[in-house]
This record gives sequence, C-alpha cells and structure tokens, in this order.
Amino acid sequence: MAGTNVTLAELSLTLPPAAALIGLDLGTKTIGVAISDLSRNIASPLVLINRQKFTVDVEALLKIIATHRIAAIIIGLPLNMDGSEGPRAQATRAFVRNMLPKIEIPVAYWDERLSTVAVTRTLIEADTSRKRRGELVDKMAAAFILQGALDRLGRIERDRDEEAD
Repeated sequence: MAGTNVTLAELSLTLPPAAALIGLDLGTKTIGVAISDLSRNIASPLVLINRQKFTVDVEALLKIIATHRIAAIIIGLPLNMDGSEGPRAQATRAFVRNMLPKIEIPVAYWDERLSTVAVTRTLIEADTSRKRRGELVDKMAAAFILQGALDRLGRIERDRDEEAD
C-alpha cells in the first residue's frame, strides 16, 4: 500500500488515538527530523539526516518510521513570502511524490515560512555558537514545523468535539 497526500483536516480523521508523527524540514544538504509524543502535544528534534541520494534518504526515513511506529509525516512546504511556490516548494512536492509509493502512511504539508528564521533567532538569543547553530537549526526547524501542525491538529479535533456536543 502506498502513502497518501492529505490535508491536516483529513489526517485528523484517520489518526489512531495514541501515535507519534514525524516532522521533516527538507533542506538541500540535510533533512531535519522531529518526532511528537504519542498524545501529539509536543514536538522534539530527533535527528539530522545528511542528504545523499533519494533512495538512501528515503531508506533512512523508513527506518525512523518503523522504529518509532510513526502514524504520519508532516513536511514543511517552503512557500515564498507571498504564498506562491518557488523552486524549493516544487522540489519538496517532487520528493513527496517520489516517496509516497515507498511508504504506507499519510503525508501532510505545513507552511514553513520563517521557521528557520524563528529557530535561528532563538538560538542566537540563547548565545549558541555559529557552528552549533548550523548543527541544530534543521532539526529544530523540523520541530517548529511539527509543533505548528500539532497545534493545528489539536484545534481541528477540539472544534469537531464542540460541534458534536
């Protein structure tokens, strides 16, 4: 069975009660990976994958998915500031298109505009060295992306519960 591309609203209808999600920040040289807790409240940086070639990159992701029994993937979509899609967003969509036949879980996009900027600012404020920032920024950006999606999923589920009452 191949994975599917879904919206967060569609994803919220299919998720089991207790299952982790991963968030991805797809860079040109690295893939930042973050993971949620089973109740999907908190995102934490997990690992940084050094990009090699597509098949090797996906194999590394498949190992993470299997090891942590991941229910879905949230991937940052790097939109331009005006909301349009440039070459990086198109490359992200192509990566997902090529990955979907190789996975069995859904994938949802999350607007990642300014995630790297926000994380870098936080690291600078914490007086993190430039070298250490370079090591941390992509997996922290993945956590920032995943946390935004987790917060939105929580709102979707609360709204649905209120409508049912």
